[in-house]
Amino acid sequence: MNKIDFSKPMRVHFIGIGGISMSGLAETLKSRGVTVTGSDRDDSPLVEKLRAGGIEVACPQSADNIERFAPIDLIVYTAAVHPDNPEYAAAVRAGIPMITRAELLGQIMAQYPFSYAVAGTHGKTTTTAMLTHILSTPEIDPTVNIGAVYPALGGNYRIGTGDTFIAEACEYTNSFLSLHPTVGVILNIEADHLDFFKDLDDIRASFRRFAGQIPEDGALVIGSAIEDLPGLTKDLPCRNIITFGLSEDADVRAENIRSLSSGSDHTTSFTAVFRDGGAPLSVTLGVPGIHNVLNALAAIAAARLKLDDTEQIIRGLRDFSGASRRFEHLGDWNGVTVIDDYAHHPTEIRATLAAARSMDHNRIWCVFQPHTYSRTRALFDDFADALSGADRVVLADIYAARETDTLGVSSALLCEKIRNSGHKCDYFPSFSEIEKFLSEKCEKGDLLIFMGAGEVDKIGFSLLSRR
Repeated sequence: MNKIDFSKPMRVHFIGIGGISMSGLAETLKSRGVTVTGSDRDDSPLVEKLRAGGIEVACPQSADNIERFAPIDLIVYTAAVHPDNPEYAAAVRAGIPMITRAELLGQIMAQYPFSYAVAGTHGKTTTTAMLTHILSTPEIDPTVNIGAVYPALGGNYRIGTGDTFIAEACEYTNSFLSLHPTVGVILNIEADHLDFFKDLDDIRASFRRFAGQIPEDGALVIGSAIEDLPGLTKDLPCRNIITFGLSEDADVRAENIRSLSSGSDHTTSFTAVFRDGGAPLSVTLGVPGIHNVLNALAAIAAARLKLDDTEQIIRGLRDFSGASRRFEHLGDWNGVTVIDDYAHHPTEIRATLAAARSMDHNRIWCVFQPHTYSRTRALFDDFADALSGADRVVLADIYAARETDTLGVSSALLCEKIRNSGHKCDYFPSFSEIEKFLSEKCEKGDLLIFMGAGEVDKIGFSLLSRR
């Protein structure tokens, strides 16, 4: 693997610099004195932000960019960039050293004496953002890379001056195996990304390898509800294993959980209790749902390894307002509360709809855009069951992302499955048809959730623009 010598001047070029993680890594390198350039398929707000910060970005990606930005000492590319990409191919022909985004993240992390990597099938972004909010003190001043825009940071990264690095760690294509954090966090483990992993056992094996990369003097924070926890934690190099959850045997657990909702405002309170004898913490969150209680417990357990100030932990969680597209309140349209959520797995859908049920509204509408054919096919029945938790379901076409083969699955088939189970569901092939349907059917007092990892939130913004 090619490595960056941070003590020497370098010119690094990013293919796919407009990605949510890539843009943050590019800014991090720039802050360390590296000359950074990049390219992406299209202009975007993240690309414009990079340009405004002094990073030259070319759109679209092209073989000519390799000569345009020469000399280039190192190329960084994303998993979405394949050998047939003309810019990638030109870099190979030119013999320029290349590394993946995950490898770069690992190299940056290694520059910090204390580092966190937050992994899990669900909740990574929110937990990373919670931990960031808690630890962003003048004394700790962490550098951060998050997989979504976090409004409190004004973006998806933070450049700090302290010895601490915080990063979201994704398991897809085993990218998190490029990381060797001081503290690893595993929130949960479920079947997902089955276009890469063979099955759940394969996924568990990868998480086990991730945990095995934590050093002996490091720590693993892990969800107590994960199946066969001893099988994941036995004989790990790190000896400090901290569990969190709702069960009595968790090292950090929640008691006295209460939810309060008024319109679009919602709070969740609980008491964090510690088996190590630490004083209980009375915690209040400005985000709804039991899943966010679990995210907060993980953030608390991780933060206590770096921070002794319990009041800062309480204050950081109290002031946490959520990450972009994580039960994000977009606004109100004709008396309808409009929410955007990134949920794209059945477990996430159930958690989001359960949080919605705790709020004071009439009908819950879920406008869902499935993400990838492989995930939809693998979890087809589970998707139908999870979506049935809404009063009304509206389906958009599947967001293909990196895939081209439909695998014989479609939103029309998913709609039929939901209807056959006795629940109300409609499917429309275009966003304009969905918008027209919603404008005719939604009523004052309803809660309208746009859900998915694709572009379905565009409908919500369009409706809100008509107010």
